[in-house]
Parts: sequence; C-alpha cells; structure tokens
Amino acid sequence: MKRDFSSLHGREFELLVCGGGIYGAWAAYDAALRGLSVAIVEQGDWASATSSASSKLIHGGLRYLETYDFKLVRKALHERQMLLDAAPHRVWPLRFGVPVYEGSRIGTLQMRAGLGLYDFLAGNVSQDFSHRHFSRDEFAGRFPFLAADNLKGGFTYTDAQTDDARLVLELVAGAAAAGAVCASYCRLDEWIEEGGRACGAVVRDQITGCSTEIRARQIVNAAGQWAAASEQGRKWCRLSKGVHLVMAGEVAEEALLLTAQSDGRVFFIIPWYGMTLLGTTDKDYDGDPNHVRVEPDDVAYLLGAANHYLETPWTEKDVAGSFAGLRVLKRSNDASPSAVSRDWEMETASNGVHYSIGGKLTSAREDAGRIVDAVCAQLGSNVPCLTRGKKFPWAPEASYASWLNAALARATELGVDPASAKWLLRRHGKRAGEILCNIESDRRLAERIIPALPLIHGDLLFCARNEMVVHMDDLLRRRMPLLILAKVDENLLRRIAASVAPALGWDDAEMDREVRSCLAQVQEKKR
Repeated sequence: MKRDFSSLHGREFELLVCGGGIYGAWAAYDAALRGLSVAIVEQGDWASATSSASSKLIHGGLRYLETYDFKLVRKALHERQMLLDAAPHRVWPLRFGVPVYEGSRIGTLQMRAGLGLYDFLAGNVSQDFSHRHFSRDEFAGRFPFLAADNLKGGFTYTDAQTDDARLVLELVAGAAAAGAVCASYCRLDEWIEEGGRACGAVVRDQITGCSTEIRARQIVNAAGQWAAASEQGRKWCRLSKGVHLVMAGEVAEEALLLTAQSDGRVFFIIPWYGMTLLGTTDKDYDGDPNHVRVEPDDVAYLLGAANHYLETPWTEKDVAGSFAGLRVLKRSNDASPSAVSRDWEMETASNGVHYSIGGKLTSAREDAGRIVDAVCAQLGSNVPCLTRGKKFPWAPEASYASWLNAALARATELGVDPASAKWLLRRHGKRAGEILCNIESDRRLAERIIPALPLIHGDLLFCARNEMVVHMDDLLRRRMPLLILAKVDENLLRRIAASVAPALGWDDAEMDREVRSCLAQVQEKKR
C-alpha cells in the first residue's frame, strides 16, 4: 500500500467516499469489487477515530435483547459467523463469562432464557459456541480473580474479537487492490455543486498543502463524528463518548460481561494483546470532535464498576493506557445514550450526498452494501454486492487450520515466542510469511519490542515499509497499538524511530519531530 495523492488529480470517479473508518472502508471495497471507479479519502490516518476506539468485538450484542432489538441482534450474529468464516485470521472466537450473584439484576432463569435466545438467533451454532451454565464452584474456578461472596453460579457464551484498526486497514488494502484510489491525510475542504447537486469535492493534501478537485457522479459521506458535527449531521445524529482503559497484564483467557452497579450499564473485561481491556462508558458528547479525551471521572467510573467484582481491586497505577472515541447514533429523544438503537441508516441530503449514520463494527459490511446498492441504482448498475462470504484480502488461501499450524511451527523454528507468533499471524494473515522470511535473514527481528507485549521488531518494520504509514502514531497506535498498551518513554520512541527511519525516509530532523509529536500525544492523554 502506497500513498499517492497525485492519483486523485484531474480524475472523475463514479463514487467518492469521504471517511476512512469501517463504513467508508467497506463501502469503497464493495464498490470497487463491483467494478465502479472509486476514490476514498480520509483526513487523517485510516481508522484514526471511532474505528480504532471500539471494544474490539465482533458480536451480536447480548444486551440488545433487553430492548427487544431482535432484528439487529440476528443481523449482527449472522455477520459474526460470516466474518469468522471469511477472515479467521482477522476475527476469532472469544468466550465470555457472565456471573450471577445474589441480587443480580438478571437472575439465573432470565440469563438462561436470554442466552438460549441468543444462540437461536445465531442459527446453527456449534457446541463450542453454545452457552453453558456453571455452578458456583465451577464458575469461581474458571474466573478465580472474581469476588466469590454471594456468587450463585454463572454462564459462558461465545462471540468474537478483532483488531479494529487492522480490520479497516485490510479492507482499504482490498479496495486498493480492486482498483480504488485510497488517499489518507487528504482533507475534504468543500463540495463542488452544479445546479444544487454535488458533483465532486475540493480536497487538500495534509502533507504538502496542495489542493485538487475530484469529480464524482455519486458521493458518500462516512466521516463519522465529523459528519455528525456538521450542520447537516446535527439534524440526524447524536454523539456518545466511549472510554476504554488498558489494564496491566492479562487476567484471563476468557472475557467477562458485567453490569455496573451504579447505573446498570453493561461493560466488558477482555483479554487483548497480553493485557486487559476494560470498557466502555456511554455519555452524550457535544464537544470538539477533534479533541476527545479520557477524563478522570471516566477512569473512576470504569475502575469502580470493575472493582465491585474483583477480589483484588484495580487502582490507577494498574492503568497502562486508555483511549476514547465517539459513537455516532441516530437522533433520539431517549435520555440515555445506552437506550438508543445501534442500528444503522442512510440519509441523502438535498445536494445528493449520501450520509452513513450509526451502526456497528460487526454489521458495517451489510450496511455498506446497502449504501453501494443505492449508489449503483443512481448509476444504472445492477451488479450485486460481492463482499458477503468473500475471503479477506490477507486470508490464507488453503485450509486455515493447516496454514496456522505450519506458520506457527515455522515461527517457532525462527525463535518467535508463541504469544508473539499467535498475534503476528492474526495481524497479517498470509502476509506473515514475508515477515518470517525477513526474520530468517535477521534473527534479531524475532525479538519483542517491549518484553511484556507480544509484538516483535519484524512486525514493526514490515508495517513501516508496507502499510501507508505517514506519522509515528500511525505506526504505534493503529498499525500496532503500542501507545495504548504500554507507558512509553522518549528513549523507547527514539529507538523505534531510528529503526524505521530508513523505511519511512526520515532524516534526523524528521525523526525528532515525530518523536516529539508522539510524546505530546501521550502527555495530552495524561492531562
């Protein structure tokens, strides 16, 4: 993947997609596969906002059963299964525990009925995915870090997990391979209109400051929080802030779905890259979409919610990292953002621009297909959606199980530790073979960047060379989430910058600027 702003100059496309998050990426990939000429532009890095600030889950949304949103749950569960089949390197099963205590808001019988319905809506789930019930002692043995006082028992059920930023990146790579022009750090300045209809846009290269006009027969605005914050978007959208904390160490191989005692909201404790993800909050947001921060009360809320259940409470010293993002919800009169449906809809403005509103990481593919259906109808094309069930661009072509066993064996031979090998294959799929070849030439590339995290130097260098990295935080926040998994210091950042500088064409002055910019972002999050 190479960034080439000049490929936009003087071009006319059938479709221009504005926004490089999950909805924009799926729409561009879908449209390119259908044979449309496509351009997708993103004002920052790919997945640089909400689409890298999710709970990293591909799930049906068990909690939506309480609001009788069965249609949304069924849709998401069917998408979950499709993604598990089409992208086993990118989406993998994750089992969740749900404890039941004396006085729990949802008791054993209700939970059994809800999980049974969840399995039913998913269709023909295997025994491995079906929910299970455990006695008090069995559940306590499975999750020994939970407080056992008043524990009655519990359940487990299966959903799935992903790395959200890499999911978006792989789709952008797929769109580019199918012929789309994909330009990050490309800001939309204004629409070009003729006779009241949008027929293109003026876009600015954020790197050079140069502008160009793009002509397009159809335009989709999938800019998420920025579209929602516009005058047009405020009529249709509502923003909610979600915060996650990254806690030191991995408390378990399975996740937990819990209920906050203070307000009854569901939250998760999830294993992720050898650490533990705790989240999320859900609060209305009317601030600047460019400056979404983790506030002290967000941290206090999440730690308080978790500590109600933990045998050994967490403190702020256990927080290794954190991140905040904005959900775009449909405009609603519901008092609480948690009560607003997560379903998606498309609105078309008077100038003909299509706006993507709401939705979920899990169901974005199907929703994007409907966007492209509308675009094709306007263009007079009847080519159907081709993304359902299609193998992902980086998915191994042979049997996944056979490929996985062979790749893990080779990684072990080359000195990659088991946890790092597992994450390497999840992160890169079949492209991991190239990284292993690089390690064969230089065994130092098999070493971890930080001893506590399953991320190796060979992975870092491959990302810098091949994944449209512009700035250091592109590399250390979204290509690999080092900035939120660890408390990095200036010495580490300078060592990393020096190792990737040749691949990125950075001289000493550029390295210094990038390190200082990264440090400023880290310090900003601490305020």
